[in-house]
Amino acid sequence: MRYIKDDLENKTILITGGAGFIGANLAFYFQENHPKAKVVVLDSFRSGETLSNGNLKSFGHFKNLLGFSGEVISGDINDKDLLLDLEVNYKFDYIFHEAAISDTTALEQDLMVKTNVNAFKDLLDLAVQHEANMIYASSAATYGDSDVFKVGYESPNNVYGFSKVMMDNIAYEYMESSDINIVGLRYFNVYGAREYFKNTTASMVLQFGHQILAGKNPRLFEGSDKILRDFIYIEDIIQANIKAMQPKKSGVYNVGTGKARSFQDIVDILQKELGTQLQCEYIPNPYIGSYQFFTQADIMDTKEYLGYQPRFSMEEGIAMYIPEIKRIYETEVKK
Repeated sequence: MRYIKDDLENKTILITGGAGFIGANLAFYFQENHPKAKVVVLDSFRSGETLSNGNLKSFGHFKNLLGFSGEVISGDINDKDLLLDLEVNYKFDYIFHEAAISDTTALEQDLMVKTNVNAFKDLLDLAVQHEANMIYASSAATYGDSDVFKVGYESPNNVYGFSKVMMDNIAYEYMESSDINIVGLRYFNVYGAREYFKNTTASMVLQFGHQILAGKNPRLFEGSDKILRDFIYIEDIIQANIKAMQPKKSGVYNVGTGKARSFQDIVDILQKELGTQLQCEYIPNPYIGSYQFFTQADIMDTKEYLGYQPRFSMEEGIAMYIPEIKRIYETEVKK
């Protein structure tokens, strides 16, 4: 589905983190709906390098881009020479900034701030130089333990959430001082195609789906019927990004459904869709203190200033996702 009327002919679009989950979905959205646009994907791609928690430093994977016909650049957004090359040799009209250290359990504060905050400022300078509108990924992690999920009520409880608050602060400065449109999108819990290569940080929709397909009892944290999150299907994330290309007003906006659902709901919907009745196993939650037990996006401003309207309930999103969950299980998990 196309979300804006402009065909984007002769427009050049940069997508950082374009081999990752959301970036790759954006790349294919443009390829399928705006084939006259030139799309440049930048990603550091995975190298096997890990963080101290054992998770990969980069989740970018070539398989997320199989079938993509645009330009692909392997590079790190912390590389000043790379950014200079982009500034000199390209002329971007839009920049979608999805690249980040996105692991909420990462402990490397220096790398998190350098990558998520300092490199973002460099990319904003590039956007201003090119007069390119900037749409970037913020996060619901900015709210932390807040019980109000509206911009202005930030209370991050990990360095990832902190880095996203700092990004938003920089964005506000540039909104005041530049003529380009700048939109930050605070993603809530996203699930959908092309997330598999996030490994253990992939959504619980996918992880529970694969547990069930393997015939294993779904493992949930104790009290999962009371752990509520705003789960949003990837198609609605793409909708928000595309509508952010032509905002009524620059700003930072929540992107969720506006309805909190439980992890138990996920398992129940998956079992219904997959025709199973496996018994759930409940385990202690080791993340108490750094874990959000409730999130629900206030999307009033997102609707008003971006024209965004969530299209998929959790039941609808998971039903749409089931064929891909099965395909990934057969081609990647079972092999």
